[in-house]
Amino acid sequence: MKLQFLGGVRTVTGSCYYLEGRNFRVLVECGMFQGPDAEAVNKRPFPFDPASIDCLFLTHSHLDHVGLVPRLVKEGFKGKIIATSGTADIAELILYDSAHIQESDTEWHNRKAMRSGLGVKEPLYLPPDVDRVLPLFERKQYGKIEQLCEGVRFRFVNAGHILGSSTLELWYQDGEGEKKIVFSGDIGKKDNPIVNDPVFVEETDYLTIESTYGNRKHKSMGESIDELVNIIKTTFKRGGNVIIPSFALGRTQDLLLILNKLVKEGRLFKINVYIDSPLGERITRVYTAHPEYFDEEARKLFNIESRDALRIHFTRKTEDSMALNRIRKEAIIISSSGMCEGGRVRHHLKHNLWRKECSIVFVGFQAEGTLGRQIVDGAKTVEVLGENIVVRAGIHTLGGFSAHADQNELLDWLSCFRRSPEVFIVHGEEQASLDFQEALKKRFSYVTRVPRVGDTFDI
Repeated sequence: MKLQFLGGVRTVTGSCYYLEGRNFRVLVECGMFQGPDAEAVNKRPFPFDPASIDCLFLTHSHLDHVGLVPRLVKEGFKGKIIATSGTADIAELILYDSAHIQESDTEWHNRKAMRSGLGVKEPLYLPPDVDRVLPLFERKQYGKIEQLCEGVRFRFVNAGHILGSSTLELWYQDGEGEKKIVFSGDIGKKDNPIVNDPVFVEETDYLTIESTYGNRKHKSMGESIDELVNIIKTTFKRGGNVIIPSFALGRTQDLLLILNKLVKEGRLFKINVYIDSPLGERITRVYTAHPEYFDEEARKLFNIESRDALRIHFTRKTEDSMALNRIRKEAIIISSSGMCEGGRVRHHLKHNLWRKECSIVFVGFQAEGTLGRQIVDGAKTVEVLGENIVVRAGIHTLGGFSAHADQNELLDWLSCFRRSPEVFIVHGEEQASLDFQEALKKRFSYVTRVPRVGDTFDI
């Protein structure tokens, strides 16, 4: 069988892996690239005929794993899209949101281009293209081995990253008998809020494993929660706001659970939390509809409408979001995007980043080239919505809130294999992947590779 790496290698975005066997062609992930030159990269022709693909597996619903699926369908894919129910339900919201953003951004660009006599552009896809994606989904449960086609079987197990996230096991026949390849997906850390811990896989011949935090170690969740409590209390005492750029999927729901628990425990008084992300609200509703993915504590705590909980306000209209910028103190505003590259959070940064009494709290990975990364790296001034804004607010990064396993947890996950697989290290910035390769070599005798885009291997 042929394995080709088409994205998500030496970078954290655009995950896409192509498998071609004797009687099947399969994609694992079809993610959108984010960061510098993303528009051009996302419009590159697929290096395969979409109509020739029999099946697409999705390990979870983050945009960097599912964001190009409507384009794939638009260009001819008619096969199955296999995912868990949680992934399918959230992917629907993520893809419609992406389509609407592209539609509005393209309209804005084209109006400006026509006034200037420049060329217009086409969006990657529109909402009707997402309509054609949804009937292709086949929803699967964790733990059940199923037949894909003659000689090919698969199973999803819990990856512990976000709701419905999976590790994919794939068995296939070659000339020497049956072999197996595992795609880790994004592996969660132990004790992530809401979802259960990741399941360890014990046998495989080949493995692709993520390395987002392949050269870093997280603080414990307890330490990060203590730090968050201190930031909130100190900022409110100074008379400022706490702004949390957060991904609408996963991190926003984790924060709601944690803040709710802190109020119930009496560590924070009833505080006002504004979720300024319509997508974040819709995804939160999907979470509450899928308690089968929750751990025991989350089942008890994840009730956003309970009387003794924190005061949660969802802002649905643009004018509601704009009104938040008139609040000068004692507000926690959780808004997307998590890397500050788009969405409403940029407006909150514009109104709060220059205020020394405020705090900006980063709770997720900040990719190279993003506005969030510039702020985390200590920029004194940044451009926000076309305006230069001085950075005076307190800047905090809470690694313990990451939904990804760190280096030690990734190595522990790898330690459960009974025999040595050949390992392909993916989904990490180049240095993180290379550093993780070195750490892996020191601990195991596995054959390891850090592929580049387009690299192909016979497995």
